Amino acid sequence: MSAYRHILLLSLPAVASLLISAGSVSAAVKKQAVPRPTADSSVIVSQRRDLEIGRSMETFFNIFREVNLYYVDTTSPARMVKEAGSAMLESLDPYTEYLPAEEMADFETLTTGKYAGLGALIRKSSDGQWIEVAEPYRGTPSDRAGLKAGDRILSVDGIDLQGREVAFASDRMRGKAGTTAILVVRPVADTTATKTLHIKRERISVPAVPYYGWVKDTGGMDSVGYIRLNSFTENCAAEVRAALTALRHQSGGALKGLILDLRDNTGGILGEAVKIVGLFVPRNTVVVTTRGRVQEMNGTYRTVGEPLAPEVPLAVLINHSSASASEIVAGSLQDLDRAVIIGQRSFGKGLVQSTRPVGENGYIKLTTAKYYTPSGRCIQAMDYSHRNEDGSVGAVPDSLIRSYRTAGGRTVYDGGGIMPDIKTDAEYFGKFTVILLGSGYIDDFANRYAVEHEPTRDFAVDDSTYAEFCAFMTDKPIAFESGTERLLEQLRKVAEREKYSERIAGELEAIAVKIKDDKTAELKAFAPEIRQVLADAVMTRWYYDAGRLESMLRRDKTARQAADILLDKGEYTRIVATQDTDKK
Repeated sequence: MSAYRHILLLSLPAVASLLISAGSVSAAVKKQAVPRPTADSSVIVSQRRDLEIGRSMETFFNIFREVNLYYVDTTSPARMVKEAGSAMLESLDPYTEYLPAEEMADFETLTTGKYAGLGALIRKSSDGQWIEVAEPYRGTPSDRAGLKAGDRILSVDGIDLQGREVAFASDRMRGKAGTTAILVVRPVADTTATKTLHIKRERISVPAVPYYGWVKDTGGMDSVGYIRLNSFTENCAAEVRAALTALRHQSGGALKGLILDLRDNTGGILGEAVKIVGLFVPRNTVVVTTRGRVQEMNGTYRTVGEPLAPEVPLAVLINHSSASASEIVAGSLQDLDRAVIIGQRSFGKGLVQSTRPVGENGYIKLTTAKYYTPSGRCIQAMDYSHRNEDGSVGAVPDSLIRSYRTAGGRTVYDGGGIMPDIKTDAEYFGKFTVILLGSGYIDDFANRYAVEHEPTRDFAVDDSTYAEFCAFMTDKPIAFESGTERLLEQLRKVAEREKYSERIAGELEAIAVKIKDDKTAELKAFAPEIRQVLADAVMTRWYYDAGRLESMLRRDKTARQAADILLDKGEYTRIVATQDTDKK
């Protein structure tokens, strides 16, 4: 047994003695009987590795001991171990990390979609002084208690929240299921009053499928089903199955096509991805294989049970943020020629993580394998760190890209992410709109508007409503500087350094006047997209997240394009039967 394994099995008192007794680790390593070399080279390599591990641990413990015994100021051994562990893992890959006990609750929420609390999103108020309800989840304790977006939470269980951070307030609102939280709230509908609410905490399950519905055809008829999947948390496959069953029932069993939207879905549990693929392909179909350095991490994952919709034309929407389990679903359905993949190249995360306990109720989330789609390609981007500004895969040299064949003989490629069958341009909001969203002013306006108006399901921001918003923004500061302004400032500095500033001062000033950021001008220039986000915010206040997604779907060009392909049987068949994907 290696010295490394001996050290891990030491009790806490034994570890403490290592800090006091110089050379203890060294002695432990020396006591190891080093087996004679054999003809088996793998055994020799293993022995050398064990010896290297033992020596490395000796060095680590010696450094740890000396610092804690002799450093001039008082040290925190627990913090040092945590930081040392995190630094050690940081050099491996972006997904391997140490999870101390205090972070495990957030990790559980991420992987299961469940937590114990009140069931509301919260945010900082636009002035930065208060905690406000951003959105109560439908049917949760906060929703049943009548909390509304914009309600200001003054205190939780007697703890004043003024000036507190969102994380602090969130921790106080969460707690053991069955316990009661006492909230003092200033309602958005009457900011002169306060009310005290006693809300019992429950186990909250955040839906993985926040919305499903229909994309209308050109005649205005409900034809193509749409399912939005936000995450691969526990039981998300059951949610997709339920949504698909409901759509088939609504269509009288004549579903003309289905869109599975995985945009911005960063992944989750591998097993759930396999179950979702199993809704559309035959029983016992290989969906993904995993290969690691340790034999126990190798595996082949197949579908179980009969498919629910084996013949329904299928489109999967992906973008730069579709990762991990999203790429398993999209990649396997593409390799099996079962779906048209539409959007942008996906993120490129082909690594599998496992959690392993490391003591003190902490865990290490460790990359233990790579996954491979049915054609044999690994989707992992070769370079972990160098990505485009939006997080997408950067340029990959041709020498690092290999071709593979789908079940029907189409050509697909590795090199990082899933390349869609049909490429679409990513749609981005302008910088001013993004800053406006971050400021909280859109939420503030939507909160007041929703108190005074009940929007219809097809609500849109008309001219008079937008004029109200512009008036509302009159005295609101916006910290916005355009890229052109920054470049002009750089030009000023260079001109001054090179002695041109006096000669071109007039020209520079004229340019500055022309491009000077004017809030009124920006509100006019970006009006079309600001109207969209305003409408989405108002819809959320009355119809929750499902209402927002329904509103967004009506203007979703990519979903519209997907629906057109699904309704064109010839085009759909041509793509899944004969079309190769682009290499880049």
